[in-house]
Amino acid sequence: MEATVWKDMFHLGLPVVEKILRPVIVYTFLVGSLRLAGKRELAQLNPFDLVVLLTLSNTVQNAIIGDDNSVTGGLLGAATLLTVNYLVVRFLYRHAALEQLVEGESDVLIEDGRVRMDRLKKELITLAELEVAAHKQGLASLDEVERAVIEPGGTISFIARRPTAETIRHEQVLARLAEIARQVAALGTAPTAGPQESTP
Repeated sequence: MEATVWKDMFHLGLPVVEKILRPVIVYTFLVGSLRLAGKRELAQLNPFDLVVLLTLSNTVQNAIIGDDNSVTGGLLGAATLLTVNYLVVRFLYRHAALEQLVEGESDVLIEDGRVRMDRLKKELITLAELEVAAHKQGLASLDEVERAVIEPGGTISFIARRPTAETIRHEQVLARLAEIARQVAALGTAPTAGPQESTP
């Protein structure tokens, strides 16, 4: 009985070559599909994107393991995926042009404080989704953003506006006027000394 359990756990239900080919095919398909789907899928800008990514692995699970639930099959499939990914990353690291082709380029969504609607349309990102992404990085609104870039991996980077020298001087003057007004108000409420009594 015990020997049968161990045999069932580790006995491959499919040929080794097929167990290796299945993850390679699925890996290639997913990389290509995510590249075509655009950066917003990886950015997970709304619940729909998250649901797609969460269910994607479950959807292709049977394609990877086939009719085989053995531990050996699972380990072989996982090892194949890790090996393929390592080889692909290592290859692309040495070929920058090909890496750019596979991963895509970053795209500027806000330039000089101006939202580029054509870029948002291309990436299928709404203004509301962009604003939510800005909120996550501590920005109150898009008015505070000087530049926003969506990276190939789906990350949106925001660069906040820097105040100009004129704005800084204006704020300093306003702060000084407020301080003077506070001091004047304090003088107006200070108690005054009464008339001195004459000594005989």
